[in-house]
Amino acid sequence: MLTVALPDLSQTARLGQALARALRPGDQVVLRGDLGCGKTTLAGAVIQALGAPGPVKSPTYTLIEEYELGDLRVVHADLYRLRVPAELEMLGWRDYQDGRTLMLVEWPERAPGILRADVDVWLTVTDDERQAHLQGISPRGGEVVDSLRP
Repeated sequence: MLTVALPDLSQTARLGQALARALRPGDQVVLRGDLGCGKTTLAGAVIQALGAPGPVKSPTYTLIEEYELGDLRVVHADLYRLRVPAELEMLGWRDYQDGRTLMLVEWPERAPGILRADVDVWLTVTDDERQAHLQGISPRGGEVVDSLRP
């Protein structure tokens, strides 16, 4: 596991940029943590670093936002409002499992047994600090996390 201090938004942006450089099409990243801990901010930093023009929209109400960035499709999903895991099928979840789509998924615990993760990111906030804890779940995820080590 790799722990990264996130004392301010610029550090979160730097982590997002580093993740963007390390991730490839087909990778799946899950983002965990309490409400307001920075999951959407980090996902947005990754998407911006990959070349999204303009601001990155939060998928809180739409559940899924897609970004076509050249040959790469990025899907940012926020499953907080998911009522039942089967809803993912209605949203075309299988279509995103095509090997060219990079997945960033907030609240993965709302869809147990459905999601495959390469990298698990836990964001924590205490009174005096904010941190990201990154763990490679698959061999590919291990490569991503190792590439972020100083």
